[in-house]
Amino acid sequence: MDKLTKDTYRVRFALPGNSQLGLWPGQHLILRGIVDGLEIQRAYTPISPVNAEGYFEVLIKCYQTGLMSRYVESWRAGDTTFWRGPFGGFFYKPNQYGELLMLAAGTGLAPMVPILHSITDNADDETFVTLVGCFKTFEDIYLKTFLQEQAHFWNIRTFFVLSQENSLEQLPWSYRGKTRFGRLAQDLIEELVGSCRRKPFALVCGSTEFTKDMARCLLRAGLAEDSYFLF
Repeated sequence: MDKLTKDTYRVRFALPGNSQLGLWPGQHLILRGIVDGLEIQRAYTPISPVNAEGYFEVLIKCYQTGLMSRYVESWRAGDTTFWRGPFGGFFYKPNQYGELLMLAAGTGLAPMVPILHSITDNADDETFVTLVGCFKTFEDIYLKTFLQEQAHFWNIRTFFVLSQENSLEQLPWSYRGKTRFGRLAQDLIEELVGSCRRKPFALVCGSTEFTKDMARCLLRAGLAEDSYFLF
């Protein structure tokens, strides 16, 4: 269990032998736990490659008053957890879209990660990707090394929107040209859609409020309802 930020962990789970989960990129699992005699369930999307053997990894954000958070923070190495799945209505296939516009807020980054893995691990997949990650601060950005590595591929672009930062000088040089401050709003969505190199299909994941806002912005930017998917 690796602590990525003050409240978010990357957790690795072992699978029997060299078995695989058998998910499509972007599908999720349901974690089941019991706290104070109450059964609780939450959905998590593995961030490990779908072809990973013998393990899978998830991003888990913990909240001070959350029952699932208490359950997660009680884990120790060697504990057994109970999962079911896969679930999810989005099934990524190589070269299915000309360009993917990924709009992710916080741990909404999770379903984008295996899709990115799938694209950049496959030399025959020529899908363009524009990923926009929305976080409060620079320190809150998850998986910085992975995202920087992905941005080196010829077909991947990454941008960041930070709601509680206001100074480019406080950011590393490599982030200054691809970071905006405030919130992801209509003007930036239209700019992103207009800058896509091919007709985009948008993937959106975040809070309920975020996904509703992004769906509205995408429609106003000219995308049809069948040109985006809300996780």
